[in-house]
This record gives sequence, C-alpha cells and structure tokens, in this order.
Amino acid sequence: MIGVKLITLGTLKEAYWRDAAAEYEKRLGAFCRLEIVQLKEERLSENPSDGEIRQALEREAAKILAQIPPKAYRIALCVEGRQLTSEELAQRLEQIGETHGEVCLIIGSSFGLADSVKNSCQMRLSVSKLTFPHQLMRVLLLETVYRGFNIIRGTRYHK
Repeated sequence: MIGVKLITLGTLKEAYWRDAAAEYEKRLGAFCRLEIVQLKEERLSENPSDGEIRQALEREAAKILAQIPPKAYRIALCVEGRQLTSEELAQRLEQIGETHGEVCLIIGSSFGLADSVKNSCQMRLSVSKLTFPHQLMRVLLLETVYRGFNIIRGTRYHK
C-alpha cells in the first residue's frame, strides 16, 4: 500500500473544513497509508516587505524539508505547477507507488513555498489557475487524491 504524506502550513480552523478533511482521510484509508503534518505558519507584520516574506518562507522551508521522507516522491503545489487531469494524476500516483512507494504532497502558506522546497521536489503541481484559500485547497487535494485512487481501482466514484 502506497504511503501518502501531506505536509501543510496552518490549521483547519473551522469545523466544516475539519469535517470535510476527516471524511476524505477516512475514505483514503482504504487506498493508502495517509499521514498529515500541519506545520505552524510564520507570523508576518500587517504589510510585510518582500524581504520579510522571503525570510518567513525560508523558515517555513526548513520545517517542511525536515518532514519530507528521504525516499518519497515529492510534489509541491504551486501556481506555476503543471495541471493534470484526474486520470493523469491517477496514472502518476500508480507509477509513484510502483517506483517510490511513497508520495509527499506539500501545500505552502498564504505566500506559497520557498524556492528551496520547490527545487527539492520532482514535480510541481497546480490544481487550477484559480486561487483558493489554503483550507479549501487541503480538502480539494484530499478529494483529488481519493479520486485518483478510485480511478486506479476502477470504482464508480469517478464517472
């Protein structure tokens, strides 16, 4: 069974986000060993300078990089990433399972991810050209991964 590690900055504050994420976490248990790591987002001033943002991203990067399993296939979620169809993602997950045995998906903070994290990843993935709140992105990513595993298994979930 493939391992899926999701590293994310920040917490799910509202109960409806936690409930939605918990539902997909439960469902994913049939397909993978899921681990979710929530790291604390760095605090910034009300109107941070570019330098402050870069420094905060680097501090977050150190925390993220410390959590990545050494043999995992690493995917950074970022706006400049490649967009895949659900079927393409399913195929990629299947390949990763066969070659690496574990995938690590990384969602950055509201200012994204440091280049050091992106450069450490084998893939950059964009779910959409649209911008989403990070809490929604976590739920959306869990659903996307769940859909991918359903495609691999040929269930009726993905019609």
